[in-house]
Amino acid sequence: MATPGGLDSVLTGGTLGTPTLDAVTRLVPCVLSIAGSDSGGGAGIQADLKACARCGVHGATALTALTAQSTVGVSAVTAVDPDMILAQVRAVAQDIGVDAVKVGMLGNAQAVQAVVAALDELPAGTPVVVDPVMVAESGARLLESDAQDALVSDLLPRASVVTPNLPEARVLVNDERLDGEQLARAVGSLGPRVVVITGGHRALASDVYFDGTTAHEITGERFADGAAHGSGCTHSTALAAHLALGLGTLESARAAKRIAAEAVRDGLRGLGGGAGPVDVFGLTAAAKQRRPSGAHLP
Repeated sequence: MATPGGLDSVLTGGTLGTPTLDAVTRLVPCVLSIAGSDSGGGAGIQADLKACARCGVHGATALTALTAQSTVGVSAVTAVDPDMILAQVRAVAQDIGVDAVKVGMLGNAQAVQAVVAALDELPAGTPVVVDPVMVAESGARLLESDAQDALVSDLLPRASVVTPNLPEARVLVNDERLDGEQLARAVGSLGPRVVVITGGHRALASDVYFDGTTAHEITGERFADGAAHGSGCTHSTALAAHLALGLGTLESARAAKRIAAEAVRDGLRGLGGGAGPVDVFGLTAAAKQRRPSGAHLP
């Protein structure tokens, strides 16, 4: 149900007003994922909630889009009303509180503006990790061109960390030649405080971390035989979770790299007919342990 007054009234403090969203001291921090739903359970908010559980934080969600999606492709996408996006964020923030935010699939410019309005209501200093989701693992386009412009102009300057992969980073800066520190610096010029270019599409599997002054290579092993669907969602959520737990940004980026790499290594390759989903829980190993001695997995 749309909230009264429409998004314009929200942006101007109209019918909905502008509540004060005070953080609550909690033993278990809360990470809010603002992202799309993957009906196949491999990416999107489904991957985010699993990553939150893996990291020991409570995961809450604000859906931006529904996708009819499997391991082989995306067959349909329905955007969530911008007022509903904002209402979901407010419901979580006003009751539970938010220790860190992960922003994933947004889809259209209206969703970007709703998220910007929501972020502006959170307490100053709330960490915001933006994963600029543009294309699904299957190749389906998930971000409209006008939404890309809004993401760059309005959302990236509000980001504590942005976590594009190599193709996404090059699209953001409109330069297909750049890589490594040069590319990270170019993305950093768009306004985020920290840039982490993930290594899955790079010649080396290392992530490039740039904090506006210094660049670091975060090395890691490539698992070519793994399953990578949802790896970007898992990485960005794990990074947000570690920020919520109180770790520094570089330490959080290193932890996220390790968790995402392990999830790809342990990915569910036999699940579905396409790119299998990552696995943060070691489900295959657990299944093997449950089977009687001498039994074989199909």
